[in-house]
Amino acid sequence: MPADPSRHGAPGGDVGYASAMNLNTDERDLLARAEEVPIETTSSSGVLHRTIIWIVVDSEDVFVRSVNGDGARWYREAVDHPDVGFDVGGTRIAARVVAAADPESIARCSAALRVKYASDPALRSMLRPHTLATTLRVLASA
Repeated sequence: MPADPSRHGAPGGDVGYASAMNLNTDERDLLARAEEVPIETTSSSGVLHRTIIWIVVDSEDVFVRSVNGDGARWYREAVDHPDVGFDVGGTRIAARVVAAADPESIARCSAALRVKYASDPALRSMLRPHTLATTLRVLASA
């Protein structure tokens, strides 16, 4: 079966993720328009959890970040079990997250958060130093 032409390889040649693909255009558009989204993560015992989070799209890349730093349950579960899901207005998007704590990804995520959530007083919480290393890139499910 030919590859989906709307999917593009992850930028920057992520080491260990050579075959990683970005979400398609329709999925990115849905996520870009959503104010908040439930992320579905799985605990090590197999229990499914849903947590409402912020999500941003910058060009072809989708990012999430934990407002509560690396102690947040959804973040820990996503790092341990990177296959996640998002529910956007009844549409489920299967995805995979990878660490994006490099300076360029952090800056791009922060800039996108500033634009999307400019009028939200909680924005400052997402830009605090302890949250920056929890930046994750959202990719298409394998």
